[in-house]
Amino acid sequence: MKRILSCIFLILAFSGLTIAQETPVTLKLLTHDSFAVSEDVLNAFQTSTGITVEVVRSGDAGIMVNQSILSKDTPLGDVMFGVDNTFLSRALDAGIFDAYTSPAVSEIPDRFKLDDENRVTPVDYGDVCLNYDVAYFSQHAIPLPATLADLTKPEYKSLLVVENPATSSPGLAFVLLSISAFGTEGDYTYLDYWKELVANDVYIADDWSNAYYTQFSGSIGSEGTRPLVVSYASSPPAEVYFADPQPETAPTGSITTDGMCFRQIEFAGILKGTSQPEAARDFIDFLLSKTFQEDMPLQMFVFPVLPKAQLPEVFAKFAAVPAKPVVVAPSDIDTNREEWLQLWMETVLR
Repeated sequence: MKRILSCIFLILAFSGLTIAQETPVTLKLLTHDSFAVSEDVLNAFQTSTGITVEVVRSGDAGIMVNQSILSKDTPLGDVMFGVDNTFLSRALDAGIFDAYTSPAVSEIPDRFKLDDENRVTPVDYGDVCLNYDVAYFSQHAIPLPATLADLTKPEYKSLLVVENPATSSPGLAFVLLSISAFGTEGDYTYLDYWKELVANDVYIADDWSNAYYTQFSGSIGSEGTRPLVVSYASSPPAEVYFADPQPETAPTGSITTDGMCFRQIEFAGILKGTSQPEAARDFIDFLLSKTFQEDMPLQMFVFPVLPKAQLPEVFAKFAAVPAKPVVVAPSDIDTNREEWLQLWMETVLR
């Protein structure tokens, strides 16, 4: 009975969405591996609209965007969720989205809107920062790195795992952080910095999941050996939330000092060529609903873009928001990304 009442309440919460379709519709949602939504929340949307959502996972965000561009003539789904500002310009330039302005967009702060044509809709944000294993640094009496440059020091040798920026959006965000810190010209550039990281035995994982769950020593159940990982300032709440029993303090932390975090915004868009445009628009509206936005923090551990969405207590307590995250204009990323990545690969992966 409690579950039935819960579903009824959630259906009412979506009363602004389109009434259930007369003919059953299946909507393919193309997304990254980290996408998650509560079963009750998704079921309520499906019941209220008559739309069945089929989730198609495509690895990390970078891989998802690359696959979508290659298959744009025969799209892999109807809606894409999870393209972020590091890969946004690549997706927009490839013309893979149809424009749509959701009524709820007017409630979203302008700082999250990066496409004037509304081909994509901002859904969430988070900050890519270094995460650390609290116990490791306590036991070894090593100070936390205070700057990116600190990571090249001998005391941090073999401690850091990062993601490949060619296939991972957090990995690309970390490269952009290094470019912001060290620049691309002069006696010491971001490439010189990466040479020193390589000399200090940085581990480069293909994607965030491998970096965080396999190589990082601080995640639940991990046998990893590296106590520093490129992840999110909102990752520590997950370590508390999923622990049994839940600890009073988080076993991991994030380093949010100035210059150490990159602001990442995730978007959703309707893939051009969809055979279900009406259902796709309904789903975009659903992503901006208060119900989905409030469900999202403890599902994907990101912050909602909807100001009226309330944060769960454990998320609000253990997630951090940097005072001054690094922001790089998408136009600068668009102009220079391929060159930056090519030079990075020649320097780091040769």
